[in-house]
Amino acid sequence: MNLTLKIWRQASNNAKGKFEEYKVEGISEHMSFLEMLDVLNEQLLESGKDPVHFDHDCREGICGMCSLYINGKPHGPKDAITTCQLHMRSFKDGDIIVIEPWRAAAFPVIKDVAVDRSSFDRIMQAGGYVSVNTGGVPDANEIAIAKPIADEAMDAAQCIGCGACVAACKNASAMLFTSAKVSQLALLPQGEAERKRRALAMIEQHDEEGFGACTNTGACEAECPKEISITHIARLNREFRRAAFSGSEA
Repeated sequence: MNLTLKIWRQASNNAKGKFEEYKVEGISEHMSFLEMLDVLNEQLLESGKDPVHFDHDCREGICGMCSLYINGKPHGPKDAITTCQLHMRSFKDGDIIVIEPWRAAAFPVIKDVAVDRSSFDRIMQAGGYVSVNTGGVPDANEIAIAKPIADEAMDAAQCIGCGACVAACKNASAMLFTSAKVSQLALLPQGEAERKRRALAMIEQHDEEGFGACTNTGACEAECPKEISITHIARLNREFRRAAFSGSEA
């Protein structure tokens, strides 16, 4: 395939950005989207130009690093996949593909289409964990957990922190991410001890980072590559209200 790429180029967060147009030829339909960008970058390097900077790591849809807004959709035209799982057979010869970074104040551009998502790390540091004493590992069956509850906790834990929910949201809200990280612990007995402090601290950090409020449009759920449900946002709201009104871990 021969394709036209319109890619956002920006030297740094403080620099002015713009779209630049590139032509790539002979792209196989079996290539992944990131492999196609690798081909472009090889061409740019051979011609002495600066390659396009983009995030990637595992290229298996696990790490959440790849974060491209492709033709107006986070991770591109297919549902329930990340950018690295998108293959060029989803496009056709002669297509124009527009590639942008996540657009959110809490995700400042590092360079080109790579953004800083350390705001997610700080939300996790605020309360997305269970405090434990070091020692021997308890038996996995020591605490009985009903399978439906364990399954729902595992569904929430599938969140890879890619940020597609923020990019899709008109308010740039990270409530789907935050709620998934709260739910995966709040549903389990191991997370019971700190559930109130966790909800308050993570919501406070979410707001401090500059993410917007949730207005229940559901765009986050629709674009999430792991299909995290917005029912977790409802749980987060309950956890937050419970903690705000009771005020203690009792």
